Amino acid sequence: MTAATPALLVVSAHAGDFVWRAGGAIAAATMRGERATVVCLSFGERGESASQWLAGKSLEEIKEIRRAEAEAAASALGADIEFLDLGDYPLRESPEAVARLVDVYRRVQPTVVLTHPLHDPYNGDHPAAARMALEARVLAQAIGVANSDGSFPTKETIIGAPPVFFFEPHQPEQCGFVPDVLLDITAAFDKKRQAMECLPAQKHMWSYYSDLAVRRGVQVKRNAGPNLGLAHDTMGEAYMRYFPQVTGVLE
Repeated sequence: MTAATPALLVVSAHAGDFVWRAGGAIAAATMRGERATVVCLSFGERGESASQWLAGKSLEEIKEIRRAEAEAAASALGADIEFLDLGDYPLRESPEAVARLVDVYRRVQPTVVLTHPLHDPYNGDHPAAARMALEARVLAQAIGVANSDGSFPTKETIIGAPPVFFFEPHQPEQCGFVPDVLLDITAAFDKKRQAMECLPAQKHMWSYYSDLAVRRGVQVKRNAGPNLGLAHDTMGEAYMRYFPQVTGVLE
């Protein structure tokens, strides 16, 4: 891969979010030979690991379990993964956390960013992650904004303006999620399924997100026109684009 290789950056509040909501997009990107990096702001150790707490595991044991699960899932998708260990329930926004994300943006040089929507009444960690992802994206473009170690970036390390897509929340109707992008993940779905099965602590999500991929796949076909020859078993993921698309041709 070269420096010009497209790079996908996924900012995930918890260690499982990127799998359920964007696993297809991640696998599709890596299958095309693109780079994909997942940043988990927390392990989901307090709010999304009930089975481990009920089994009597300690906080540090749960973190290690969730780390191992997320690493296995990222590997199944072909992605790199890192953890900022900021804590969850609640995930607190802070200048220090944003500064660490700025470092990630400048190192990864993303051409596309995926993260949570800005509204979720069921889980405040998700919009907190989105706000920090968006703030860091802006700051990472500014040559006058220092890195977290106090050094200043060069013109080669500041980023451009990568498009940001919000992935689908668990209860989209309550989150104001109205998708304007439907992604065909049919070829990548097997890898997404493998990644989901790396997260046994949330096994109840496997069928939910498999069924959701079927429903979004129906919408992919319905909106793609009649002559593209899409398979009957088309699978899909839904996204909302946050910034305007820049184009010279309407298509």
